[in-house]
Amino acid sequence: MHEAGRERSWRRGETLLSEGSSPDDVILIGAGLVKVVRQSPNGYTSVLAVRGPGELLGELSCLDGRPRSASAVAMQPVTGVSVLAGRFLRLLEEHGGLALAVLRTVAGRLRDADRRRADQGAYAAGVRVARVLVELAVSHGVPVPAPAGALAVVVTQKDLAGAAGTSRESVVRILRDLHEEGLVTTVRGRLLVTDPEGLAQWGSG
Repeated sequence: MHEAGRERSWRRGETLLSEGSSPDDVILIGAGLVKVVRQSPNGYTSVLAVRGPGELLGELSCLDGRPRSASAVAMQPVTGVSVLAGRFLRLLEEHGGLALAVLRTVAGRLRDADRRRADQGAYAAGVRVARVLVELAVSHGVPVPAPAGALAVVVTQKDLAGAAGTSRESVVRILRDLHEEGLVTTVRGRLLVTDPEGLAQWGSG
């Protein structure tokens, strides 16, 4: 897909795709992390997912031709390839392997969305926050020199609240509890998951 599009870059906080806009293109992330968000009428921002290198943005709207259902915002400097919608659809028609890979991606994301919806009603806020942190650590965590085995996670308290379906105040309290358990810590403004396995057990409900 790289040859089919053009290289682009976005600053931290810049919007790559806007909710409600027409599906003009898809973006293949090359570097950096992007949060997929949806704004509710009351102003609450839900973080639906975090996408990283090698992942697509905007493919679903290009497939069904409907307006974007969410916005994509850079969590850090991001680079990627923008492919026009028409070109993307032709690539899928011409390359069955690519079409199958995109289909599997869409199916996986729908399953993840179903699981997160089920979690909202089944688990307390603390468990949901722990599960989001584990998911971020496993998928996008960056190893740090110390403590051993710790993973740095790029997420703000506000975004963590939006991803777990709770308030920022609850997140502050939960992170304090997790810190006391030795599962997370903060170093130089970065959130570190110090014990990924222990956090996963804590979030098992």
